[in-house]
Amino acid sequence: MQCSHGEANRFYLLHIIVFISFMVCSHGSDFNKDFVATWGDRNVQIRDKGHLVELSLDREIGSRIQSKERYLYGRFDLQIKLAKGESAGTITSFYICTGGMNHDEVDFEFLGNVSGEPYILHTNFFINGTGSKEHQFFLWFDPTEDFHTYSILWNPINIILFVDGIPIRVFKNNMDYGLAFPMSKPVHVFASIWDAEDWATQGGRVKTDWSKAPFTAYYRRFNLSNACVWNDGKTDCGINTDWMEHKLDWWSWMTLRWVQMNYLLYDYCTDTKRFKNGLPPECLIL
Repeated sequence: MQCSHGEANRFYLLHIIVFISFMVCSHGSDFNKDFVATWGDRNVQIRDKGHLVELSLDREIGSRIQSKERYLYGRFDLQIKLAKGESAGTITSFYICTGGMNHDEVDFEFLGNVSGEPYILHTNFFINGTGSKEHQFFLWFDPTEDFHTYSILWNPINIILFVDGIPIRVFKNNMDYGLAFPMSKPVHVFASIWDAEDWATQGGRVKTDWSKAPFTAYYRRFNLSNACVWNDGKTDCGINTDWMEHKLDWWSWMTLRWVQMNYLLYDYCTDTKRFKNGLPPECLIL
């Protein structure tokens, strides 16, 4: 679905304003100080005095980094530039996760593409080990050409996903209706690249072309300053805690709806073929 030129211009003007505002406020941090490689060490390259990290996938192994600290609530921002060219079968990710069998997790996963076709952004939530809450989007830009900011805001009210400061998805706390919401388990922040050719591109029909390897994604300007550090059962949320009560205002909801009308590819809450016995209960709550 395409918008009119007037609508597109207004949307991209908003996009530019929000993105510039974020860039002015964002500061580069030190990956050496705040993250550690937990998989595929040889494919993790930290450059520019710790301000840039390159994660690569080759035929043998991918790579992953993990925050040294754990957090209970926060806004987590990270700029990513994806691997150019043929990247079918690969997944580049940014996510928060508690770990363990009954884990909570919030995912940004970029599904590798066939050259000339758009990347698909796959998002998912896991609560107490149960996922299957996927939304997928086409992006309105080429994520391989430049860095873009992807953000996860998690507070007691809701979880909001942003792209360049633009909300694309909200998951509300519906505990009043008896539904689970991540409230008590601290998370690590992760970034990774890995091979998922069995499902990543066109449902696994297109496999990884290893002649194009290594596949490299670039990460920079992560911001963990608006997050509560977890330490021995206590949290330190710093001075600025306005984000703890953040939810979308009317204009943000309108922007979210516009994005979903034009770029939403898949919504589990509309998949009646998959959920033959009825949609998940959160899908029925306004």
